[in-house]
Amino acid sequence: MPGPQCCSNPPTLDPGSGVGHVEELAGFNTYVSGSLDSKLAVLFVSDVFGYEAPNLRKLADKAAAAGFYAVVPDFLYGDPYDEKSGRPLDDWTKDHEPDKAFDEAKPVIEALKSKGVSAIGAAGFCWGAKAVADLAKETNYIQAAVMCHPNFVTVDDIEAVKVPIAILGGEIDPITPPELVKQFDEILSANQVDHFVKIFPNCGHGWTLRYDDDDPTAVACADEAHKDLLEWFAKYVK
Repeated sequence: MPGPQCCSNPPTLDPGSGVGHVEELAGFNTYVSGSLDSKLAVLFVSDVFGYEAPNLRKLADKAAAAGFYAVVPDFLYGDPYDEKSGRPLDDWTKDHEPDKAFDEAKPVIEALKSKGVSAIGAAGFCWGAKAVADLAKETNYIQAAVMCHPNFVTVDDIEAVKVPIAILGGEIDPITPPELVKQFDEILSANQVDHFVKIFPNCGHGWTLRYDDDDPTAVACADEAHKDLLEWFAKYVK
């Protein structure tokens, strides 16, 4: 189950953030950025704080600027985790099982294909990484995957991965520590799956999205991870 680190440094949610807009996609309110003209899309699956997190939308905008049609569905149905609500995280997670996001992602992918999208990458963060790992177990959903500081992802999940996958971990992340990330690396190597694994020094859980904008070092680490993510998709989603 998730620990307290899972929800450290929560973002201030802003439904109006980003240069894109919100529209309905496969029945989900979805933040959309970029143009369908490229026929290439990236599906972003949020952490527990959902699709209104400004830094997640900024990353989607970066993907759009790189030529992708970026979509961030609200797989939390307007119910992101809020520590101030008094609801324990474990109780919230029971209402939002990470496994369900895989089933919810499938109609989104079909909707993208119906719009003419020919190749799709998927990126998952913390809670959302589980859905991306599941998508990566088949070759008919996505062409490439990226998991950033994943949660709920097991060795068995990685054993089943079939598409190129990048895993970005943090050196001081207690949820998916470097030892587990290295184990993922060894499995992917043994299975001859194209992969990229990187452990970021002095980074804890959530650093790619929940960084402090006033901390230049934190911003630089997040930017480096975002660059790695976009380069991975540029290599395989085409």
